[in-house]
Formats: sequence, structure tokens, C-alpha cells
Amino acid sequence: MQKYLTEARVLLALAVPVIFAQIAQTAMGVVDTIMAGSVSATDMAAVAVGTSIWLPAILLGHGLVLALSPTVAHLNGAGRRDKIAHQVQQGFWLAAGVSVLIMAVIYNCEHIIGLMHNVDEELKEKAIGYLHAIMWGAPGYLFFQVLRVQCEGLSKTKPGMIFGFVGLMVNIPLNYIFIYGHFGAPALGGVGCGVATGTVYWVMFLMMRYYVKHAYFMKDIVAPSRFAKPDWATLKRLTSLGLPIGLALFFEVTLFAIVALLVSPLGIVAVASHQIALSLGSLMFVIPLSLGMATTIRVGSRLGESSVEGARVAARTSIFTGVVIACFTASLSVIFREQIAALYNDSPEVVALASSLMLLAAVYQISDAIQVIGTGVLRGYKDTRSIFYITFVAYWVLGLPIGYTLGLTDWVVPRMGPSGFWWGFIIGLTFAAVMVSLRIRWIQNQSSFVILDKARR
Repeated sequence: MQKYLTEARVLLALAVPVIFAQIAQTAMGVVDTIMAGSVSATDMAAVAVGTSIWLPAILLGHGLVLALSPTVAHLNGAGRRDKIAHQVQQGFWLAAGVSVLIMAVIYNCEHIIGLMHNVDEELKEKAIGYLHAIMWGAPGYLFFQVLRVQCEGLSKTKPGMIFGFVGLMVNIPLNYIFIYGHFGAPALGGVGCGVATGTVYWVMFLMMRYYVKHAYFMKDIVAPSRFAKPDWATLKRLTSLGLPIGLALFFEVTLFAIVALLVSPLGIVAVASHQIALSLGSLMFVIPLSLGMATTIRVGSRLGESSVEGARVAARTSIFTGVVIACFTASLSVIFREQIAALYNDSPEVVALASSLMLLAAVYQISDAIQVIGTGVLRGYKDTRSIFYITFVAYWVLGLPIGYTLGLTDWVVPRMGPSGFWWGFIIGLTFAAVMVSLRIRWIQNQSSFVILDKARR
């Protein structure tokens, strides 16, 4: 019992800074929306449309970079810190290559926005301007994530939190300058959010770069040369590890975007209620997501120490901790669901429907905690391909079709509206939680030699 309590303390010490870093990152989007909305509803909508395209693209790249986390954690645990710098250098090459692809897609975003029917021309123009502005921040964002993941792989999660909040503090005055036009800058409205956010990403990267270069705990992590050519074998390995993670993030973000579009014809009450429940769910999701990141570090580090039992303890502790926290947050959301809904909207119809959806969101949180922390465990074991298959089936083969059937058709039961989509979420995520748990159990039942051999790759 004592080893699990000790592991829980270490896990939470790693996870808490990650939670605050994720909150800072989310808050940047909230600030952009509020400040753009103060100009006009069109500017706010343009930022929302632009973000719905930018987010899946950049998270795909982010997922690729996350391959460094278990790699660095394993090398650190194995005492092979001299190999870490090379992996990070190749991580920069990977981030640079992905950035070029993302920027090429975003540059041609008018074709994507053109697929949306009945989009106001002014809104379309501003959304394209926002995307063309923020796309220059893609390399800065991914380079920052490379250094953040390097620190986190070394069990140093506070730098990501600190620079995340510094970025938020820099974002507010830059928004003020570029949105409203101050200090000689033109008043760009919603497009100014893209300029400010893209600039903030580069500022965060440069600050993190300076910190990493001078941090005492990294003095022994020195690259053989200042400039390293692409190592195609290493890049191929990192890509094979990271691509399934990136695709899983892409599937998740696009799923929720598509559900929002499918709910929109059901009326203002349905849309507002769905968004309130989703907003609460997204806020609660930060905790298991951060625990999952911390779990990857712990499992990878313990495997680097050749402690298969230690990795098993880390995995079990993280999932149990996540479920306990999810039960607590779900209970709070059930008890105070009406008060929470009323904070968003004072319409009795919206509050009533949102409150009923929050009951479903409570169940959703528990399944989500198990599956997202479980994927963190699988990343630690470097078993990322299974994450892709499980996520794809859970979201696109089960979740979305079931949600559509229950929510918008009378094929099985009378159409349920937004509630049907939430039942789809629950069924899909419960499937993911079960499959991820079975996959972890299957890995842990293998011989120590097989587990450690895979972790070294």
C-alpha cells in the first residue's frame, strides 16, 4: 500500500504544474474570444471558425512531438542522459517538417472555409485573415513543445507551467495592441488575435530556449554539435511513435466540432445547452489529461530503470487516482449543475436542458478519465499504435454514428436531440476505456524481457 501512496504523491507533484499549464493554454483561447467579441460578433465568430481549423491541425503536430516524452523519460531513467540531446535535435527537425505542412494547409484555408455553406463574406474574410496570421506561429508553438516535452521527460513540469502563464500575460497586451490598434499598429479586429497569438508562441519558445540552455539540471545534456543533420532512422522512429498520438488528438477534436455542427439545426436552446455541458466537460478534462502526461513520464522513467514492477505500480496508481478525482468532480457537477448552467445563461429552458446533459457529462468524465490516463500509460510503454485504432473505433465507428442515430433519427428510439449525442460519447468513451485497460493488461502480462526490449526502441 505504501508504494502506491508514494507513487501517487510523485504523480500529483508532476501533474499539478501540467494542469496549470493546460489551464493557461485554454485561457489564451478564452481571452481571444472575449477581446475579439468586444469588437463585433462577426470578429468573434471569425476567431471561432478559424480556431476550429487551426486546432486540429496544430494538435496533429503536437501529437507527433509528444513521442519525445517517453523517449526522454526512458533515457533519463536508464542513466543515458548523453543521448537525450540528439533526440531533442531530431525533435526540432520533426517539428520543422510538420510546421511546413501545417502552414501549407492553413495558407489554403479558403478552400476549407468554402465548404461551409451560407458563410457571411465578411466573416469568411476575417477567418482567413486570422488563420493566415496565426499560421506563422506554428513553428514557434511546436518548437516550444519540443523543449517543454524535454523538460517534462526529465520530470521537470514546472517550466511548462511558468512559461504558459507568461505567454498568457504577454497575449493580453498584444491582443490589445493588434485588435484595437495602439502604439502605431493597425486595428485588425479578430485578425489581430492571430497576429498576437502567433507572436506569443515565438516569445514562449525563445524564453523556454533561454531557460533550457541555462538550467542547472541540463548542464550535462549537451549535443555533440550545435547543428545536427536529420537522422532519418530516429525521425522514422519518432514519427511512428507520435503519428498515432497526433491522429488520436485530431479525431477527438474533429469529432466534437462535427457534433457541434450537427446539433446547430436543433435550435438555440439545444446548441446553448450542448455548449454549456461541453464547456464544463472540457474544463474537467484538463485534470485527467494532465495526469495522463505525468503517467507517461513515470512509466517511461521506470522502464528506463528496468523496473517493470515500478511501471506497473505507476500505471495502476495513475488510473485509480484519475478515477477518484473524476468521481469527485462528477459529483460536484451533478450537485451544482443548475447553478453552473445559470452562470452561462439565465434562460430557464437552457438551464433545464443543460442540467440534464450535465448528468450524462458526469458519467462521461469517469470513462474519459480512464481512457485518457490509460493512453498515457500506453505512451509510456511506447505502444502508441493501439491508441490510434482504439480512438478511431471509439469516436468514429461507435460514438458519432450512435450519437447521430439517437440524437437525430427515430430508428431506435424517438429522437433525443443533444442527449443522444452525449449517450454516443458515453458509449464510445466507455468502449475506449475498456479496450485501453485490456491493452495495458495484455502488455503487462508479457515477459519483462519483451516489455523492456520494446521500451528501448
